[in-house]
Amino acid sequence: MLRGHRGIHLRLSLGVVLTAVALAVGCGSGVVSTPSLTSDPISNGASPTPIRHVVIIMQENRTVDNLFNGFPGADTVPSGLSNGQAIPLQPVALNDARELNHSHGSWWKNWNGGKMDGFASSAPDNLAYSYVPQADVAAYWKLASTYTFGDRMFQSNTGPSFVAHQYMIAGQSGNASGNPSGTLWGCDADPASRVAIIGPNGTELQGPYPCFDYQTMADLLDAKGISWRYYAPGAGDGFFVLSAFQAIRHIRFGTNWASNVISPESTVLTDIKNGKLAQVTWIVPTLARSDHPNSGSNEGPDWVGSIVNAIGASKYWNSTAIFISWDDWGGWYDHVPPPQVDAMGLGFRVPVIVVSPYARRGYVSHVTHEFSGFLAYMEDIFNLPKLGSRDVNADNFNDCFDYTQTPAAYVPVQTRRSADFLIHEKVSGPPDDD
Repeated sequence: MLRGHRGIHLRLSLGVVLTAVALAVGCGSGVVSTPSLTSDPISNGASPTPIRHVVIIMQENRTVDNLFNGFPGADTVPSGLSNGQAIPLQPVALNDARELNHSHGSWWKNWNGGKMDGFASSAPDNLAYSYVPQADVAAYWKLASTYTFGDRMFQSNTGPSFVAHQYMIAGQSGNASGNPSGTLWGCDADPASRVAIIGPNGTELQGPYPCFDYQTMADLLDAKGISWRYYAPGAGDGFFVLSAFQAIRHIRFGTNWASNVISPESTVLTDIKNGKLAQVTWIVPTLARSDHPNSGSNEGPDWVGSIVNAIGASKYWNSTAIFISWDDWGGWYDHVPPPQVDAMGLGFRVPVIVVSPYARRGYVSHVTHEFSGFLAYMEDIFNLPKLGSRDVNADNFNDCFDYTQTPAAYVPVQTRRSADFLIHEKVSGPPDDD
């Protein structure tokens, strides 16, 4: 596990530091009531589309060049640049357990002012210049080729997981740029825990305790009576640190925590089967099912395939849009310079797959997308106001859908492990810290 990359501490005046911390903390602590789960059509003035359920599946630490190298119609390359020299990309198995540096500081080195040739700093022996063989991720390729694949999806931030998951629910991170110190993150962290905030020129400044109170998509959904659930592993299952709402004070210590934040994450499979899919669903995997480089596992495609298969076999298929993405680049090479929209990002490309009976079939989107676009899509589908964060300018994935096409019956993707195995398998391990 990569530790000790919290950034560079600079000598600043007390006033500058206090200002930065104030920006990170945010405000507000209202507690709102939780709507019940329902599969009924939206009746609150939502946009006139067939979509009534939105599902976000967030995996870990892969780039387009790494996970979908050679995908037909997508912009990928067989070699990368290292300080101006061409390095052929080599195959590395999905379950290879070697780790790569993907801190904010490492991102800055990889990016190298837009030259995209500093990835050798992520790991020894040019490990960053690698791709996953298609056979290891056949379920992903099948979903991407059948429905919509995006090759201009960029992570929202220039750093690791904690920040990326905040953008997934809020379109911001309170200026946080890295992962908090300590084993647990968010409002359950040790009192001494701190999270770095963005500094100039690839640096980070010491920031606040990693417990914020800005508004999230959950607040907008609650205000409109739209049901939501966030599925994440429980304590001891490897990714408890990635329960994004754990870092939002009014969620963590409000009524939503017990009713809407669900562990273990595999409960989503039984909830779908039992007709309990919320109208908005976020799903975070255990380490073993995450595609994270240091997991030593290849269960990710089976995990994602089983969720999509369950929805495809359910009453929800004809009313659902599923977004599958990866939260950060993980240190792997990617050749496309990301647009720089503000001090936080955008970061490097990550894959996105859009699965729905209304997703454009066999389509590769070259439109710029990012995680805040999930929020923009929900705002449009459910007629919600804007959060006022990155969602205001994010693309809403409109190019990925054709709501006039006749829905086709879902054809299951093949998985090596059954959904029943994934529900009952005992998974555990140390928490991921990056």
